[in-house]
Amino acid sequence: MIQKLLIANRGEIACRIIRTARAMGIATVAVYSDADAKALHVRSADEAVHIGPSPAAESYLVGAKIIAAAKQTGADAIHPGYGFLSENSDFAQAVLDAGLIWVGPKPSSIRAMGLKDAAKQLMRSAGVPVTPGYDGSDQSVERLTAEAEAIGYPVLIKAVAGGGGKGMRKVDAPADFAASLESCRREAKASFGNDEVLLEKWITSPRHIEVQVFGDAHGNVVHLFERDCSLQRRHQKVIEEAPAPGMDEATREAICAAAVRAAKAVDYEGAGTIEFIADASEGLRADRIFFMEMNTRLQVEHPVTEEITGVDLVEWQLRVASGEVLPKRQDELSINGWAIEARIYAEDPAKGFLPSIGRLDRFDFHASGGGVRFDTGVEQGSDISPFYDPMIAKAIAHSETRELAIGKLRHILSETEIYPVKNNAGFVVALLDDETFQDGDMTTGLIAARGDALIPDEHPSQTHLETAAYVLSGSETPTKTVGGFGFRLNATPQRAITLDWGAGPQVVDIPERWPSELYADHEGDAAIITEAGRTHRITLYQARGTGQASAADGAIIAPMPGKVIAVDVSEGQAVTAGQRLLVLEAMKMEHALTAPFDGTVSGLTVEQGSQVQVEAVLCVVEPATE
Repeated sequence: MIQKLLIANRGEIACRIIRTARAMGIATVAVYSDADAKALHVRSADEAVHIGPSPAAESYLVGAKIIAAAKQTGADAIHPGYGFLSENSDFAQAVLDAGLIWVGPKPSSIRAMGLKDAAKQLMRSAGVPVTPGYDGSDQSVERLTAEAEAIGYPVLIKAVAGGGGKGMRKVDAPADFAASLESCRREAKASFGNDEVLLEKWITSPRHIEVQVFGDAHGNVVHLFERDCSLQRRHQKVIEEAPAPGMDEATREAICAAAVRAAKAVDYEGAGTIEFIADASEGLRADRIFFMEMNTRLQVEHPVTEEITGVDLVEWQLRVASGEVLPKRQDELSINGWAIEARIYAEDPAKGFLPSIGRLDRFDFHASGGGVRFDTGVEQGSDISPFYDPMIAKAIAHSETRELAIGKLRHILSETEIYPVKNNAGFVVALLDDETFQDGDMTTGLIAARGDALIPDEHPSQTHLETAAYVLSGSETPTKTVGGFGFRLNATPQRAITLDWGAGPQVVDIPERWPSELYADHEGDAAIITEAGRTHRITLYQARGTGQASAADGAIIAPMPGKVIAVDVSEGQAVTAGQRLLVLEAMKMEHALTAPFDGTVSGLTVEQGSQVQVEAVLCVVEPATE
């Protein structure tokens, strides 16, 4: 058995691996960058090694530094987690060449499944159904354009080395193909160092179904059933569940058997996921489910599989990497109940889901009890930095039925306090309330179809305000208890109070009784109120100065810290409303900045490669004169 394990990752997944390793009596080593010096995973491990500056390219993505840290601390194994170097076959080989145990599949398996075009060809030969499309070596614009026409629009452009929604573009019409191809290639080159793409037919009623597989070094391969990951925004998963709604036993048997064939085709060892796309226009049917790709690592959404099977997948990884046989045979695995997971991101739904950074002054999951699980790498007081993926936590609920699991997850998120970092908890609550989702009839296009209907109001609700007025009126001071709040009388009640939540003064009548079932905390002259996943800090109003003026109309302002990766205009150039001016890359996402109206570019202060801070004025569009 492994004696000391180095985790070549950070945040939530590093904490998750440390938890299981500790339970197995395995010592752990964390690695960290400058930005993560005080991070939870660093303090949770038995030892920690600094590996470089904050940018991942100078720390977590430098394999030599990680192997050196393992040697320095006497670790005998490396677990890569997910993301970063987890699917890098060269790194896996370097770990083995250094005489260390690699907690993951063989480098040859990673290579076989790492490029989507080669993987599709291999799966085809193994009898696994694949999506119609083009995965040839001719990457010329002309050939790709012709193949798109032959497939028929809409088509999906996918980076062959892609993953996590990066390097993917849906194209609805021939006129949009060239620009989408350019954008996809640029993102793929930046994210994976490879700008080759493949094309797939766009499935009009798609469900994203994936199967957890596991192999050992003794030739055994099992599946641990399926997950439904159809609720996605811009190809990034938001809610995952297991098992998949509407999956009958015959279809389950067919898709899981195909996943096992896929794993055996590459002599697979360790944890992996076979991802399928299903044409759900007539429900889930075995003849309408197609292979998309294989993820040769642990998935972010692995907890839902753990909850329904009672299996610790990280423990299995460590046992298999140590040379043991799989702990269970296929006939010993079964589905127990239903599990659902929501990813809580540091992002602002009201502002186009732009990533949010800053200190978590409030971070509290109030719900507890059986069937409730939180996987996170942060805590109250942690900083959300601009350098890494913006996921704050995963909330997981397990219950006897899907309906009960959804209700439990909604309850968890409704009571979650996250402040002042903007987050998507309220958005997820709205998604859980969606009728189509509750019926299990969702597709990957559900979030896009609902649009702004899922975006929670930025403003506190009247109930928020009345609760804050009650808390701050001076008549009663709340004392949090398990079941709610107790109060003590300490002043003469007022009839109205002037509050402020960042949008100026507002007079609110003070209710005669505690007005709600909301969570509330009293913090000096402020009330922290949480409702349906939305947390507001509401204060007693105090007159203040007007402060700095905002940027003038026409100023193009950086919405967050980032790197300028494209500048499409020059000083003095005439532009039209909606024309792309610059592209900013921040927190692993591209953000196009466009002209607000017809005009002329002036005051251009950046060039490609420039690093900019939040609210920096990048250029100004002077309005066109009549």
